[in-house]
Amino acid sequence: MRCIWMRGGTSKGGYFLADDLPEDRDGFLLRALGSPDPRQIDGMGGADPLTSKVAIVKRSERPGVDIDYLFLQIFINEPIVSDGQNCGNILAGVGQFAIERGLVKASSGQTEVRIFMENTGQIATAKVETPDGRVNYSGEARIDGVPGTSAPVPITFADTAGSSCGALLPTGNAQDLIEDVECTLIDNGMPCVIMLASAFGIVGTETPEELEGNSVLREKLEAIRLKAGPMMNLGDVVKKSVPKMTMVSAANAGGAISTRTFIPHKCHDAIGVLGAVSVATACLLPEGPAANLAIVPDGNEKLLSIEHPTGEMSVIATLKDGTVANAAVLRTARKLFDGFIFV
Repeated sequence: MRCIWMRGGTSKGGYFLADDLPEDRDGFLLRALGSPDPRQIDGMGGADPLTSKVAIVKRSERPGVDIDYLFLQIFINEPIVSDGQNCGNILAGVGQFAIERGLVKASSGQTEVRIFMENTGQIATAKVETPDGRVNYSGEARIDGVPGTSAPVPITFADTAGSSCGALLPTGNAQDLIEDVECTLIDNGMPCVIMLASAFGIVGTETPEELEGNSVLREKLEAIRLKAGPMMNLGDVVKKSVPKMTMVSAANAGGAISTRTFIPHKCHDAIGVLGAVSVATACLLPEGPAANLAIVPDGNEKLLSIEHPTGEMSVIATLKDGTVANAAVLRTARKLFDGFIFV
């Protein structure tokens, strides 16, 4: 089966044409990634949620849209293929893949690719460098969590509020109390539960390894997550990879706010693209854990640096009538191989 393996943002996974996949799609993908197995030794997965991902792409029939993109999270220890969330990092390579496979014709210089995200029903626009009509992966753009530099891939999101939960604030509140912890339940492209790190007796600057080793913390987070799921219109989330659980603290490197995110059972080495958009949006609410800590610039276009364990992710939020109209992020991607995978 032909595919392209690509790093997209701070994630990595396989990119497939929808028409190339067999009838037993999920069985094929589990085999291709090597799940279920904690090492994924018999497949292409990297034994980490961030490297056990798949993008399925096809030419779109929707007006004004170039391609449709479906993201799938391949669980590592269980035979589960989930479409219950989006992924803005894997999205960073979708435009390049579409051009490489001839779904989108490259322009000279830069090509805009309009992408319909099937998981959430929203549209993103990615700008891909295409000098001489070919995808360029080399450049000077740098993102935290990835060594070296690559060509920049600016991505703009619009109308992402409530993409999975039906509303930006599915409970109608900027703050809810769950298990005696103040939480903001928010969905601006990624369902997130945002809480103060101090509510769990941590500083918020601990390493992911330290936090994963804290069994009391993990049990408390999971108890909150299981109660938050139905409140966010996500139903029973026992076997779902959403909502993400983000603990916030005051920024310590000049940013807007600092984060530590469980996705949902492993602590993220960075933060997801749409997770960062949801956190940035929470910073702009009049109340809530993030809003009470965030350093927010003036003006209708706000650059918010969301700090995470390996650096930061900048989100540019544009306000209209006091609400976030759209958000843009800078990502990069790199093609790792283009060939055939055997299962």
